Amino acid sequence: MPTHVLAEADGDERGALLAFLEAQRGGLRRAVLGLSDEEASRRPTAGELSLAGLVKHAAETEQGWVERARQVPRSVARDETTWHLSFQLEEGETLAGMLALWDEVARGTEEFVRSVPSLNDTFPLPEAPWFPPGGEQSMRWLMLHLIEETARHAGHADIIRETLDGKTAFELVAEEREQAEG
Repeated sequence: MPTHVLAEADGDERGALLAFLEAQRGGLRRAVLGLSDEEASRRPTAGELSLAGLVKHAAETEQGWVERARQVPRSVARDETTWHLSFQLEEGETLAGMLALWDEVARGTEEFVRSVPSLNDTFPLPEAPWFPPGGEQSMRWLMLHLIEETARHAGHADIIRETLDGKTAFELVAEEREQAEG
């Protein structure tokens, strides 16, 4: 990982989990640094993934899991007929809009995680063949799953970005720092 996650305050497990999640979000966000909607929507590898699609998918996935944990209706309902749309910009959607949505989702995730009485609190899993019937998971599991999911896609994004223009994660970290300082 080309960035360092600062240590949490003593005993602040929530802060540590949120910091690691934000570090993984940063990897995916950096992968789109300086790209247009068209560039970020290109699919330069053998698969169907694009950088813009990964950003959209990461935002929708995080939002969906937090809504599931909060036990509220899903903002974006996907099924097998619309699943592919979570990986591509649709008419009227932009990379900037997806990044803004993800920022909003991230704020909501932090507010929710900091508000739950305990990371041991649980929520029901949806009915699906890959989940145990009547299964529940803890808020801690939620955070670890979001870190895992985001990190997986940040890795995809590294490969796609390097395939697009040769820029690596280390170069993008340096570019991001230069922009922040300049």
